[in-house]
Amino acid sequence: MCFDPRHHHDHPAPRPFRTRREMLRHTSTGFGFLALSALMADQAYGGLAQEASDGPLAAKAPHFAPKVKNVIFCYMSGGLSHIDSFDPKPRLAAEAGRPMPFQTERTMFNEDGNILPSPWEFTRYGQSGIPVSALFPHIGSVADELTIIRSMTAPFMEHAQANFYFHAGMPFNGFPSMGAWVTYGLGTENQNLPGFVVLGSGGIPLGGVNVLGNGFLPAVHQGSFIYPENPEPLNNVRPRETDASQRDRLSLIGDLDAGFVEQVGGDRQVEAAIDNYEIAYRMQTAVPELVDLSEETEATRQLYGMDSSNASTAAYGRQCLVARRLVERGVRFVELTMVGTDGMGQAANPWDQHTKLIEGHAANALTVDQPVAGLVKDLQSRGLLDETLVIFSGEFGRTPFVQGTNGRDHNPYGFSLWLAGGGLKKGFIYGQTDEYGYRVVENAHTVRDLHATVLTLLGLDYRGLTYRFGGRDYRLADVDGHPIRGILA
Repeated sequence: MCFDPRHHHDHPAPRPFRTRREMLRHTSTGFGFLALSALMADQAYGGLAQEASDGPLAAKAPHFAPKVKNVIFCYMSGGLSHIDSFDPKPRLAAEAGRPMPFQTERTMFNEDGNILPSPWEFTRYGQSGIPVSALFPHIGSVADELTIIRSMTAPFMEHAQANFYFHAGMPFNGFPSMGAWVTYGLGTENQNLPGFVVLGSGGIPLGGVNVLGNGFLPAVHQGSFIYPENPEPLNNVRPRETDASQRDRLSLIGDLDAGFVEQVGGDRQVEAAIDNYEIAYRMQTAVPELVDLSEETEATRQLYGMDSSNASTAAYGRQCLVARRLVERGVRFVELTMVGTDGMGQAANPWDQHTKLIEGHAANALTVDQPVAGLVKDLQSRGLLDETLVIFSGEFGRTPFVQGTNGRDHNPYGFSLWLAGGGLKKGFIYGQTDEYGYRVVENAHTVRDLHATVLTLLGLDYRGLTYRFGGRDYRLADVDGHPIRGILA
């Protein structure tokens, strides 16, 4: 007989309250079985993707008609030099070896020398005539799809602070990253995969995994790492029992878990843990299929550079191809980590060439150029580019003057990034730095403006998407970020 205290006046003696630690110790695998109970009655069991209908990652309607549905973020950790890639400055060549003609700001290491021109020639590509350096001939071939912003700024020149700021709009730990905010606002279209995936083949940006974290948002919104090159990309959630054994234990453990959640009154962190275990169970089926590229054609593999003799090119190509497969499957936000190249720079910030600029930037560009261009071309050929936003950027730029004998220091006062995808002016250059590429002189914007732009393209109100924490309503673009209207189609 089922006893319901809501319909009885003589309440039984309450059960002893069990602490969270005790509960986790005694029912450590229960969350997974609770997830299994839902899967047994779910059409998605066995790996069939379908729209999530409830829960924190349920697909949500945008605030207004979106231009794109998904984001792929190619983060060039360490600080790609804008004056050696997408912002040519002929005056640097004309005044090579001379002192800078005006007062410059303090740099990270204060080993400032004279003007250093770009070692790479620039070529105009496509009908748009956008100039791209010899570092990126493949990206140059898709110039007519690019929206290049040459007037980005950041208030921080130290890597960890700049990484947190670029991802979360704040320069320190504890705030949700862009991917977490996107899934908080939109959920996911595939209940078998997380809404925010980080492809972890490369190094984590300085600042650590919290750069990609959920901050004060529920834990289900943090970036989930997948390693597409590993034979077992999800060995941390690989089942140790058969489904039959799991079903035998499901009833008891499921009841205990549900009872505990009821006891604690719907504790948000406990509920997030249950949600994450559920996603992990579903991923056991979905991820092996995701990273199995055997059905991709040889032409597709070659497009991404996976046949390259350069191991880092092939590795980054695999990330880019898996990123396309993720957005095909409804994942909202995918971030690629930058693969280290031939010992040039640390894995966490390989573009950080304080010395050996030519060697380091050339190796890094060889790694990403063909795979990223292949990604843009592949998305376009499949009709996915119009509903996907691709972002290509580092956390800041580099100085127009030399550091030491052959490097460049950090420059947050003006740098370039590019976007591609729906809702943008294509083959378009926006903003301008001065003749030396040092400071922005036209249409200056901050990274928070970029955040507001991304949310706007996704159909989210950048001012209305908030979360109350510590007595304040926070938002990704904070109070000073606004969409960059000049790049919107």
